Amino acid sequence: MGTIAESIIAGPKENSSFTDAEKTTILRELRNILDSQPFRNSVRGKQFLSYVIQHKLQGRDEFLKERMIGIEIFHRKADYPTADDSVVRVQAGEVRRRLEQYYYAAPSSSPVRIELPHGSYAPEFRWETAPPLDTKTAPLPQKKRRLSWGAIGVVVVGLVLLAGLVGRLPNRTPKGSALEQFWSPVFATSQPVLICLARPVFYRPSLELYRRYSKTHPGTFQTEVERYDQPLPLDPKERLVFGDLLIYHEYGVADGDVYAAAQLSALFDHIDKPSQVRIGPNYSFADLRNSPAVLVGAFNNRWTLQMTANLRFAFVEENGNLRIQEKGPAGSSKSWVRGSEQIGEDFAVVTRLLDAKTGQVLIAAAGLGAHGTQAAGEFISRRDYLEEAFRTAPSDWQKKNLQVVLETTVTDSVAGPPRVIATYFW
Repeated sequence: MGTIAESIIAGPKENSSFTDAEKTTILRELRNILDSQPFRNSVRGKQFLSYVIQHKLQGRDEFLKERMIGIEIFHRKADYPTADDSVVRVQAGEVRRRLEQYYYAAPSSSPVRIELPHGSYAPEFRWETAPPLDTKTAPLPQKKRRLSWGAIGVVVVGLVLLAGLVGRLPNRTPKGSALEQFWSPVFATSQPVLICLARPVFYRPSLELYRRYSKTHPGTFQTEVERYDQPLPLDPKERLVFGDLLIYHEYGVADGDVYAAAQLSALFDHIDKPSQVRIGPNYSFADLRNSPAVLVGAFNNRWTLQMTANLRFAFVEENGNLRIQEKGPAGSSKSWVRGSEQIGEDFAVVTRLLDAKTGQVLIAAAGLGAHGTQAAGEFISRRDYLEEAFRTAPSDWQKKNLQVVLETTVTDSVAGPPRVIATYFW
């Protein structure tokens, strides 16, 4: 990191609009981000963020194009088809999510916030305080001017009048943000909140099957890393027996569920609310009776389906088709189905039950697919999303059960921001 910092500060400045002091502050924030939990184990995420910040600070915008990033970071050929190879776009989406996780838990004293806007690979820097000045160019302090007694009198009279005016205004101080109001029933309990993920059955080729393949393809799948990280390219016509597949209990948590759980964990850590992540068989109905819980996922989580089956918006499966079905008055029912995995729409339902069948507060963040679940996790973890969603809600919505139907656009297998398309309060 020191070498990168030195090269940036000492590098070419003819195209850079940043002072050395600004660069130093930004690089210090970059170092904090790379050392944080969301980025600590993401080698590609660190490389991507360091690369785009380095060239941004040096004013080299030509290096912030998708093709250049693919060549420099992912070692693609100079003429590789960017329309078919989405590696840069996917990695950018991953970095954006990790930055969001970092700033949920980051100290508010950070002077600058690093952002990667959607649709761009050029980072932006939002200064929470005034940008630092270079000591070489900082203006000399000017002598303090003394206020005359007349000026002081005008100021005092103005303050008195302002105080009187404020005293007559109605009290518009909010009782708390929408984020606080949404989670207040959970925060009011002394028990830790459970974050409950499902673990589907996961089958993996047996070691013997890998060895049979390696006999005809020498040098392949010799290590566990290779067997874990690469698909086994068998001939589709090759006959297998059930013994060629083994159940692996430690694998199989869905991507969308993991993203949602990470966002929730960061939120709870930020507000010092104890939480526990439970996966698969590591939680039961008895656990849900003893603690408030967030159920993550829909068709892979039987507790979500059971707890929401008779509500206004429910998850329905018929003949292998999955959808969200509204059970409203006759003639007003709607349903939503998702598009393809690569591009299209995914949908989710956020449910909050103040007194569920468990006797505890229960929240479900569940999508038709992984992208929908991810969007639901983002929605209930972000103050701005909740503020917008409940702007027109009943004035006492924080005391009600509620359901929110969300839509997210999936592009190149990356979920976009969640959008509210239906709500219900009771």
